[in-house]
Amino acid sequence: MSIDWAIMAVQISPSILAADFARLADEAAAVPNADWLHVDVMDYHFVPNLTLGLPVVEALRKATDTPLDCHLMIADPDRWAPQYAEAGAGSVTIHAEAAKAPIRTLREIRSLGARAGLALSPATPVEPYEDLLGEVDMLLLMTVEPGFGGQKFLDVVLPKIRRARELIGRHGGRVWLQVDGGVDAGTIERCASAGADVFVAGSAVYGASDPVAAIDELRAAAVRATS
Repeated sequence: MSIDWAIMAVQISPSILAADFARLADEAAAVPNADWLHVDVMDYHFVPNLTLGLPVVEALRKATDTPLDCHLMIADPDRWAPQYAEAGAGSVTIHAEAAKAPIRTLREIRSLGARAGLALSPATPVEPYEDLLGEVDMLLLMTVEPGFGGQKFLDVVLPKIRRARELIGRHGGRVWLQVDGGVDAGTIERCASAGADVFVAGSAVYGASDPVAAIDELRAAAVRATS
């Protein structure tokens, strides 16, 4: 497979799931070199964890100029996803396993001015969703089971990242390919080599003594893997 890296730009999206929830405005300000702030929304139904929701997204939007990358791990994304776009999220991603009307929901997200993303859990194959690539701006491949931060990266997803990049290439290569879960200095190069260009990193950024330097190091590692 030949990847045209010239049209791909590495982007780092630190996950505030690993940040201090009592100081979210400060934690957002601590990563000025981030391309996005990744916001994991969990409802204790689709995944066995409960995190944050619309009020926090609305507050964060007022507290930072960094665009918000909202990842909805919720049971009814068709109902709630448009509200996250209305709340100011720059990108809203729904899970294919949870959406009942994905095309309608993805189009509504776009109509509200946000980028539309489709997420797949590790065991969900990418091929059945090839026909939806024209409806999305980003495809998110989970590299851990969704629900909790700090999990170990699943190498079994690497071939899926390569297949996804091939499918995206068939459709013009304009869809961003994001990976989320266990991304750190030891795994980001493998993900980038496989074809990912947007990287969610939680503890690798917010668990570092210098989050700014951590982002720079992650970005440099991904760029090395694609050069």
